[in-house]
Amino acid sequence: MIKKINDILAGVPATIVAGLFLLLDLIPHIIEKFGGSAAVPDFLPFDPAWVTVIISGIPMLYLAIWRIIHNPGIRKISSALLISIAMIAAIAIGDLFAAGEVAWIMAIGAILEDMTTERAKKGLKKLISLAPTQGRRIAGGKEEMIPAEQIGAGDILRILPGETIPVDGVILDGETSVDQSVMTGESLPVDKTAGDGVYCGTINRFGSIDIRATKVGEDSSLQKLIRMVQEAEDKKAPMARIADTAASWLVPAALLIAVIAGIVTKDIVRAVTVLVVFCPCALVLATPTAIMAAIGQATKHGVIIKSGEALEKMGKVNTVAFDKTGTLTYGRLEVSDVISFDPSMDENTLLSLTASAESKSEHPLGKAIVACAHTRSAAVVESDGFRMTAGKGVCAEVAGKKLFCGSENYLAENGIALPDTVKETVEALRMQGKASVLAAEGGRCIGVLAMSDVLRPEAGEMVNRLHGMHTDIVLLTGDNQKTADYFAGQVGIRQVRAQLLPEEKVTNITALQNEGKTVCMIGDGVNDAPALKTADVGVAMGGLGSDIAVEAADVVLMRDDISKLPYLKRLSDATVRTIRFNIMLSMCINILAVVLSVLGVLTPTTGALVHNAGSCFVVLIAALLYDRKFV
Repeated sequence: MIKKINDILAGVPATIVAGLFLLLDLIPHIIEKFGGSAAVPDFLPFDPAWVTVIISGIPMLYLAIWRIIHNPGIRKISSALLISIAMIAAIAIGDLFAAGEVAWIMAIGAILEDMTTERAKKGLKKLISLAPTQGRRIAGGKEEMIPAEQIGAGDILRILPGETIPVDGVILDGETSVDQSVMTGESLPVDKTAGDGVYCGTINRFGSIDIRATKVGEDSSLQKLIRMVQEAEDKKAPMARIADTAASWLVPAALLIAVIAGIVTKDIVRAVTVLVVFCPCALVLATPTAIMAAIGQATKHGVIIKSGEALEKMGKVNTVAFDKTGTLTYGRLEVSDVISFDPSMDENTLLSLTASAESKSEHPLGKAIVACAHTRSAAVVESDGFRMTAGKGVCAEVAGKKLFCGSENYLAENGIALPDTVKETVEALRMQGKASVLAAEGGRCIGVLAMSDVLRPEAGEMVNRLHGMHTDIVLLTGDNQKTADYFAGQVGIRQVRAQLLPEEKVTNITALQNEGKTVCMIGDGVNDAPALKTADVGVAMGGLGSDIAVEAADVVLMRDDISKLPYLKRLSDATVRTIRFNIMLSMCINILAVVLSVLGVLTPTTGALVHNAGSCFVVLIAALLYDRKFV
């Protein structure tokens, strides 16, 4: 009950009310300053500062007492304790405005800091929701649907097209293509046959397969992925308040100076004034106000920064790790090459025949070919006798011609031999990270269509700019080595680590951190979530990226514009410099105010006004970040 009341008083609505009553109490003091008669407003039977003291003071007193009881050692002494002492002392001598002012400024600082460090938890829930809830077990020649938690290692499971694979396993029978982007981030489904392994949470796209369960329950790949995100989240501590860090010496110093001032001058008012001006309100505001301004600046440019800690760490980043698919590339397939091996057939005719044969296919390669034909205005006609072999290719009759379109193995199984020139062409395309579909008719290969992910045009310039900022760049991808090497070469990335599972990406990032490097990870898929959490700063592609990656990241590029990364680093550097300057300024103002308090120049009320002015200076300097040019 007490905590609930405390949370209400510390909330934004109550703090606004407290500020209004404090302003109401300030008016008589201003009138008195200019020679008028100060009095409580006629329509109130009490001093309005009492409302501010109660609303903002009680949570501060509660926090100070809680920390004394629960915090170990020197951490019992906090900025909340100093504020509470100053507030009580000001009340004791009848200066309610000073008491309300220090409590209210600290309440504002707490709200601003909470706004900059609050982090959503929805991403982990979405990741957990990917876990399959049931599976089809084969026992005694019969099929039965059972809950996923009842599946044991060694059980035989049947996975139909479109179903999610409930456990890690090995294919015993059947051929298919599996969408395993959730685990590896690969843009293409991977062809699978007997003896190949499959992962929990991946999707069987085409053929029916029987698998033997090898890793079940908490041992499965998806559950490991979930655990890695949870563990990485737990390691992310909220940014420590600078005022609390300094409180171990601020509180004793303030009390000592106040006692000495009171004894030497025999003036209790001077002692209370020292306590009031010593309160670290400007120091508390220095960090959250600069961060709020920087976050607002970034938002204007389509960059969402979730916490002040991320902003601060981004300025220290010296190593950037990129995922490939959906990050350096768009994550969509396009036909890049149409090569005819028949002198009498031009490229457009080859494209038309192949697209017509693939028109009924659900495979991403077939869809990309059909889309290309429509884009290039190549005719796509109705096919007959369409037959698809999952994970291998299709066969169809187009304009009286029987076409086979698929992999090298598919053509070989249908008695079609490939000349060395065709094999060399396919290998050259493979070295460029491209997927190939061979087309054959009449027992011979008539051409090949190659498909590739599309590189973002700004990627190369962005990498050059990061290199110019003395930043190391690493490519961490689940794609095969040749594809990774090709795209890395296109943008100028020299360190490439390919064919990585989510836990291997985490291992690579941890290894870089153990070398003393501050790592920023940029990714877009579910499989990137653990790496985004483990990195010092995680940046997600927000436009096309998965919701889980977006929730796991510290920073989100809402327009998928990776050219904003150098801007983000410059903004972070400027924010850290502004925070340091504000801290120094607030300390100088405090020291000057303490001296004037000891000399009797300031009273608790005028000290509170000077104290307030210092806080305003800090806020104004931080606000300048909002309109500065960093692009």
